[in-house]
Amino acid sequence: MDVIKYAVFTEKSIRLLGNNQYTSNVESGSTRTEIKHWVELFFGVKVIAMNSHRLQGKGRRMGPIMGHTMHYRRMIITLQPGYSIPPLIEKRT
Repeated sequence: MDVIKYAVFTEKSIRLLGNNQYTSNVESGSTRTEIKHWVELFFGVKVIAMNSHRLQGKGRRMGPIMGHTMHYRRMIITLQPGYSIPPLIEKRT
């Protein structure tokens, strides 16, 4: 369960649910094959395709020093018709 951080619920991700595509943020060091294997094993579904992109961390200022939050990766997982994933409830901290 450490691979997937939390599900993403934006306008686009809610629209993609109609196409049987699920969006979630994952660990930035994990690969597509790791995530595909983990999703199929844990949820018992069949993954057709996976799209991913890496998002930059947001800038944070701490006094005169400019820092940033950690980078993360967002995955869009497409399942075969007839399969579904129960929603991941909350963002873990």
